[in-house]
Amino acid sequence: MHAVAPELAANRAVLLPELLTSRECRQARQQAWLARHHTTLLVLTLVMPGAVKDNPLSRRIFNLGWQALLQLCRQQDWLCPQAETLALPTGCEGYLAINADALRVKDCAMQLEVRQPIGRLWDIDVLTPEGTILSRADIGLPARRCLLCAQPAKLCARQRSHSTDELLAEMERLLNDALATR
Repeated sequence: MHAVAPELAANRAVLLPELLTSRECRQARQQAWLARHHTTLLVLTLVMPGAVKDNPLSRRIFNLGWQALLQLCRQQDWLCPQAETLALPTGCEGYLAINADALRVKDCAMQLEVRQPIGRLWDIDVLTPEGTILSRADIGLPARRCLLCAQPAKLCARQRSHSTDELLAEMERLLNDALATR
């Protein structure tokens, strides 16, 4: 039930149509989870630049995030009726149904992102039982910043301000730092 993604990764480029289909499937999975559990839903994916979304680096970062979220649920004593990870060529996805207030879950999840430098690479969505996705702004946090500069991440991504190699090198550095402090 609380498995992490296996080490073996697809390690291939994902084309835009596949990525768009994956997003539609994720939304359908989210709706199915909400209908089945009627609870807060937490969904973990990664901020992953470039065309290769599933590789050994992304798997290790995802697994650290998944373990941190499971530990958070234990620390908060939240009841989680179901937890599941999916290892997909478009990137790993983790789903947690949580019997707790959605704003509280979002706040705690964002604190993980802020307190742990590697948390910057986790994309943690929290949905209310009614299906509303809570944003960072809903809990008073600013938009994400770029991994490499102080600009908003969306702006740098849109302008392609940094190369994929630069971004992946920074991700690798953050992973190595996180592993060194464990």
